[in-house]
Amino acid sequence: MLILRICALFRARIEMLDWSAMTRHAAHWTLLLAPGLAFSQGLPNTSQDTFQDVHRIVAIGDVHGDHQRFLELLRTANLVDAKNAWTGGDTHLVLTGDFVDRGDHSAQVLDLLMELEPQARKAGGRLHALIGNHEAMDLYGDLRYVTKDDFAGFQAPNSKELRDRRMRSDLDDLKRQGTPPADENAWRKKFEDEHPLGWVEQRQAFQPGGKYGKWLRQRNTIVKINDAIFVHGGISQKYSALSRSEINNKVREELSDFTKLAKGMVTDEEGPLWYRGLAQLPEDDKGMAELLPRVLAMHQVWHIVIGHTPQLAVMPRFGGKVIAIDVGLSKPFDGPPAFLLIEDGKYFAIHRSRRLELPLEGGNVPQYLRSAAALEPDNSRLRRSVQKGRP
Repeated sequence: MLILRICALFRARIEMLDWSAMTRHAAHWTLLLAPGLAFSQGLPNTSQDTFQDVHRIVAIGDVHGDHQRFLELLRTANLVDAKNAWTGGDTHLVLTGDFVDRGDHSAQVLDLLMELEPQARKAGGRLHALIGNHEAMDLYGDLRYVTKDDFAGFQAPNSKELRDRRMRSDLDDLKRQGTPPADENAWRKKFEDEHPLGWVEQRQAFQPGGKYGKWLRQRNTIVKINDAIFVHGGISQKYSALSRSEINNKVREELSDFTKLAKGMVTDEEGPLWYRGLAQLPEDDKGMAELLPRVLAMHQVWHIVIGHTPQLAVMPRFGGKVIAIDVGLSKPFDGPPAFLLIEDGKYFAIHRSRRLELPLEGGNVPQYLRSAAALEPDNSRLRRSVQKGRP
């Protein structure tokens, strides 16, 4: 029932979005916000999506704009120094999406990722910042989860001038359409309340030619590293026959042409950015018994690593075939600082800086969770859950 309620809620929210309006105003946005900014022509070049013989992998779940917690984890993993420069050597760092929204410092997180990516590559490593549903939402303009303080992080010195320009443009449009506001002062006040300073710059930055928009549209949605695939939500039955390149190219295509969003993969509740079945369905679910072997065989891997759905700890499911790493680590969720570490094919959870071997293929999951709970504060959700016998 929980899955059905989530799906129904998501469908209702998607139906409320005016995809045609988003597309219709895209060029207008470009001219209004940055007169010299042009849309990217064509799709970005396809990024490599398969990597073998990687010695060390660090995978971090949904950061959600929590810059400080993100830095804490990077330093715990010995990936950056005190000046936030890459020290991870040939490590592959994977973020399974949703590094923006909900928290208050999305711009800082994005800036850090963009700085670390070339540094990691130069050192022989890689940074894989995968697209999650929140990156996609920011790209196509669904800003329900962007906080006022997060908008403030995008402010420029001429922020008020930019907002006033946008406000005048919208007001002129209403007048041309013959539907001016009955009370213009009240309309202006409402506009300012709904568009805090930094809002215009945030929209500019996520346009196809904007600082973050251009970079994000080149990201992968799914990658394979050694014996695992990494993706934000998961792979459902609907998309189980698609290759990694087909998934990555489809998401890029839709995020470069908003007319394809309404019935596309990006906004589909069963799509790789939104699907929750791997994280929420019971482990004896018959559908999973059919789906998981199919997906694993399709990608020739043993494990599927996902984010998107918060867990109490890094959580192996279905005998370790699925590893859910969204632990709600950001401030809005108040989860533990934890991430997945894979070294020479061995899987570990780093939970509050302590290394715990991850129980895979019939391992003792309750014992692992008790060990993680022992590292938690007395009032933590994980400790309370273990004490009640419901990990």
